[in-house]
Amino acid sequence: MEIGISTFVETSPDVQTGEVISHAQRLREVVEEIKLADQVGLDVYGVGEHHRKDYAASAPAVVLAAAATQTKRIRLSSAVTVLSSDDPVRVFQDFATLDGLSNGRAEIMAGRGSFIESFPLFGYDLNDYNELFDENLELLLALRQSEKVSWRGGHRPAFNNLGIYPRPVQDPLPVWIASGGTPESAVRAGMLGLPLVLAIIGGSPFHFAPIVDLYKRAAAKAGHDPQVLPVASHSHGFLADTDEEAAEKFFPSTQAVMNAIGRERGWGHYSRATYDQARSFEGALYVGSPETVAKKIIHLRKHVGVTRFFLHMPLGTMPHEEVMHGIELLGTKVAPMVREEIAAWESQTASE
Repeated sequence: MEIGISTFVETSPDVQTGEVISHAQRLREVVEEIKLADQVGLDVYGVGEHHRKDYAASAPAVVLAAAATQTKRIRLSSAVTVLSSDDPVRVFQDFATLDGLSNGRAEIMAGRGSFIESFPLFGYDLNDYNELFDENLELLLALRQSEKVSWRGGHRPAFNNLGIYPRPVQDPLPVWIASGGTPESAVRAGMLGLPLVLAIIGGSPFHFAPIVDLYKRAAAKAGHDPQVLPVASHSHGFLADTDEEAAEKFFPSTQAVMNAIGRERGWGHYSRATYDQARSFEGALYVGSPETVAKKIIHLRKHVGVTRFFLHMPLGTMPHEEVMHGIELLGTKVAPMVREEIAAWESQTASE
């Protein structure tokens, strides 16, 4: 069971002070967070791609590269790469470069993204949303398979027998499919034999078990071994020394972010009651002490089939020192508990 962190490198106003830190400061903080995550033994760190004022990371590969030579073991992933509006050649080159700098620790998490700012920014028509993703994913997978590639599609200029460099250390460079949990995306990932990442940010995480089952069945039908295909989840959360401290510290920024996005998308008001329900044992928020969060992750592994867990922390703007303490707790307290319990459970399951 792998445990890691994901972040969108947000620069929204601090709920307590109203202060907005600079993009530059937040980017430097994230590099420090990645370094600490590596030091405390976490497995993976993911950085999301956004093109808005309230997010600092429009180029995840660059952010991850800044941490690559300052870390030793932790895997470095996008979370996600908005592949519908990206150039697959540049995506492959950026992450192959990251793979070289990190000596084989780069990963691409490819998704459509839930924001649309990148489409007009790069000159794409939002009506081509799905078609662009399918075509760009096909090209990206071709680039990692062969050093020289010929390509002709509907949205990108064709090229013939051109070399794509640098080549990554890993062969193949890992590509994950990110999904909000639609059956179609799970089936696509399974048929391609690609790892699946599920964004579990609302409702009950256990409702995603049928999606994982569908993914595994699609993989098997396509001739892939579903037993070796990893499944990851991405959920909001926060760690502190006690449940009460974690709940109080994480609520203000969470409420601010959820209501800001909610105004854009027509969601209902995000209240303290909504928050408390979400951080219950059956909810999608992983907020609490190390013991509480570890129990929820273990339950998710046993009942949904997730083999990698991303804790999205922080949500909105929180004090850097609080985030660093949360990362330390995740690596030194939560991860060992989860790994020990899951290893024992898997050993018992295998012997039955």
